[in-house]
Amino acid sequence: IVHVAWNGSTATFKDPAPMLYSRLKSADGAFEPQRNLMTLTTALDGGGTIAADGVGRVYVAWHGRGVNDAEGESHRKLWVSRSTDDGATFAAERPAFAEATGACACCGTKALVDAKGTAYVLYRAATNGVERDLFLISSRDGGDHFTGRSIHPWKINACPMSSASLADSPNGPIAAWETAGQVYFAPVATSGKPIAAPGRSGDRKHPTVASAPDGTILLAWTEGTGWQKGGSLAWQLFDASGRPTEVKGRLDRGIPIWSLPAVVARPDGGFTLFH
Repeated sequence: IVHVAWNGSTATFKDPAPMLYSRLKSADGAFEPQRNLMTLTTALDGGGTIAADGVGRVYVAWHGRGVNDAEGESHRKLWVSRSTDDGATFAAERPAFAEATGACACCGTKALVDAKGTAYVLYRAATNGVERDLFLISSRDGGDHFTGRSIHPWKINACPMSSASLADSPNGPIAAWETAGQVYFAPVATSGKPIAAPGRSGDRKHPTVASAPDGTILLAWTEGTGWQKGGSLAWQLFDASGRPTEVKGRLDRGIPIWSLPAVVARPDGGFTLFH
């Protein structure tokens, strides 16, 4: 089954904008009609995310406000709607984390279910409007309960319009994110120390990460991108212990306006980088 979720448009739906889901059950079929999973929430922004495991659980997550919540980023929450029947039905969304972290309105989210069945979601907080740490929530019981923690602090009185990445690896899941113009990655199951991309920082954003079967890691990111502004693509290969190798590169003007890079690991040990 192919599962997809995306932020809908008010051009085809009345306000508020919807969090939409569909699935493809067979290769020779068609996607089912889209469904809006927002039943208790409003003020969708940033980017929603989706992840699924091999036993029928599908998680769709986004940040927004409850319909009766006050306005403002500090009142936003990360919400998760879960299916236990491969997307045939979804339970009503619920806040995934009890702590009042807020959520940075224009920043994206990212979900992953690892090989052990643990569900993870990354999002950027907006505590007191200025504490925009990257938060990781996780569930080891199929989404019944989530716990969370900050994995990298960042104090800034502005929305950085950031995105993050999650990928599984032979050594467990890894996350990649931006803080203050630099991009980092780290193992998340073991609370490993963040590893920064080598070289000059200052305008690096939108990291994407993948791990090959031998544990090598490719980290890619943008440089110089912004609102209505494209930029360059850069990448660095790391060995299985997190040390940078000689394999790296940069493609000037490789990122169009409003675009992001993506990387996937291939079974042959190589990587494919999309931009």
